[in-house]
Amino acid sequence: MPVRAIVFDFNGTLSDDEPVLCEIFVELFAEHGKPLSAQEYFDHLAGHSDPEIVHRWLGPDHPADEQEVIEERIRRYRAAVADGHTIHEPVREAVRYAAQRVPVAIVSGAMRAEIEPVVESAGLAPLLRGIVAADDVVHGKPHPEGYLKALPLLGAEPGDVLVFEDTEAGIASATAAGLRVIAKRGTLDPHRLAGAEEIVDAIDVDLIRRVLA
Repeated sequence: MPVRAIVFDFNGTLSDDEPVLCEIFVELFAEHGKPLSAQEYFDHLAGHSDPEIVHRWLGPDHPADEQEVIEERIRRYRAAVADGHTIHEPVREAVRYAAQRVPVAIVSGAMRAEIEPVVESAGLAPLLRGIVAADDVVHGKPHPEGYLKALPLLGAEPGDVLVFEDTEAGIASATAAGLRVIAKRGTLDPHRLAGAEEIVDAIDVDLIRRVLA
């Protein structure tokens, strides 16, 4: 079936920032008395929304205010990457190529306040039909709500939309919404990406040209 719209996950897919996220969460949770290792982050938390990550790791009985923890996480993230450097030039070129041909959007478990400065600095904001962020949904990935909300922005049916993801939760979310998924290798071991129809090493113009052909 032809691809009539493309959606990118943000963290780890469009933005090469999962190591940054991991480092921030490790530091932040240690400060709140709940140490987290990098292995635990990638095994259990990567790909989930900010509220879900904080709730899962700190637990419902932790005295910290979850919203304040999320806001501090966003502040540190923006300080680290708001200049857009984590969206590398080949990815920018791929997004520009795609947006000239089909509608393009972002669906992410990150908060809008951290996504927008990065895509704006990378020069991609004007190319997007919209962003569905963690603060736009009740249920984060792996629930399909985010991807279902993106469909009206794209003006496309589920089977016409191709998603680029990098985690199990993201793949499950897009698949449950009826969308097709290509997984980008890097964040998780490839065997955890088996739910995608294809696994690729990178997102570039050649890949976008191929999937739109």
